[in-house]
Amino acid sequence: MMTRREALVTMAGGCATLLLGSEIKRSRLGIVTYALGIHQQHAGLSSPLAFLEECYRLGAGGIQCALGAEAPELRRRAEKYGMHVEAIINPPRDDTDVARFEHDVEMAQESGASVARTVIIPGRRYERFKTLAEFREFEARGLKSLQLAEPVVARHKFRLAVENHKDQLIAEKLAMLKHLSSEWIGLCVDVGNNVALMEDPLETARAFAPFAFTIHIKDMAVEEYADGWLLADVALGDGFLDLKAIVEALRAAKPDVKFNLETITRDPIKLPVRTDEFWATLPGERKDLLARLKTRPAIVVSKLPVADQLALERRHVERSIAYAREKLNL
Repeated sequence: MMTRREALVTMAGGCATLLLGSEIKRSRLGIVTYALGIHQQHAGLSSPLAFLEECYRLGAGGIQCALGAEAPELRRRAEKYGMHVEAIINPPRDDTDVARFEHDVEMAQESGASVARTVIIPGRRYERFKTLAEFREFEARGLKSLQLAEPVVARHKFRLAVENHKDQLIAEKLAMLKHLSSEWIGLCVDVGNNVALMEDPLETARAFAPFAFTIHIKDMAVEEYADGWLLADVALGDGFLDLKAIVEALRAAKPDVKFNLETITRDPIKLPVRTDEFWATLPGERKDLLARLKTRPAIVVSKLPVADQLALERRHVERSIAYAREKLNL
C-alpha cells in the first residue's frame, strides 16, 4: 500500500505528463510490463487498460503485457492512440493445457495483438540448474511445449516470439528454431540477456535478427563483487551496450520489427563467473565477457523507500523513451 506522500508523488508525475497531452513528443518505442513493475505494484497499473493509459501519457508507442477480458476496449483505445499491442502468453505445459493456450491466443488477437512474447525455460540457467544434463531435460520440455503450440498459432496465423531468457546460448536457440521450422514461431530478441551467458550482445543481435518477431531493448551496467559481477539495468544510453549498432543490425534484417523497452528497475543480479557452479551448465570455453568493462556502483533498489523506487523507475523509463526517440530513431 502507498502512503499519502507516495500517492501524491505518483499522481503529480502522472498529472504533469497528462497536462502535456498532445504536446508530448511521441516515440515508436513500446513498453514491456516489467519496465513499470514497481508502478504496477504500488501505483495501480496492474490492468492492461491502466498500463496502456500510462504508457500513452509517457509518450510510448505501444505496450507488451499479459492481456485479459478488457480486450475489445484495449484494442479500441490502442487504435485511437496509434499504439501497438503485443501479448505475453505462457506456452502449453502439456496436452491438457493446449485449450488454455488457444484461448489466450484468441484473446490476444481480440486485443489487437499479432504477436506474443513467451519463455520456455524457468529461471536463469546458471541459477536454476546444477548440471548440463538437468538443463537439457528442461530444454527438451521447452521444445515440446512449442511443438504443442505450433499448430495453434499456425491455425490462427499468430506469431509466437520466444525470448532468449538467460536460458539458451545462441547456437542452442538457433538449433531449436531449425528443429521447429515454423513461420509462426520466432524470437523475442532481448538485446542484453545473453550477456549473462557471456555472449557478446552485438553478435547475439546479428545471429537472432533474421528470426526476430519483436525486440526487448535495454541498457546495462556492471559492478565487480567477490564472485564476479553485479549486472543492473539502467536507462538507455547510460550503460555499456552499443545500442546504435544493435538496433541497426536488427533493423537491417527486420525493418518493421517493433522495439519495446524492458529496462527493469530492480536489485542487480549476480553473475558469479569466478565459481565453478556458474559454468556447470555452460559447455565450451570459459570466457569473462565483462572483464574489459569499466564498472559503476550498483543501486540496491529494494532498500530505497517506495516513493524513491517509483521515482527511479519513472526516471529510467522517461530517459529511455527520450534517448530512443532522439538517438535511435525509435
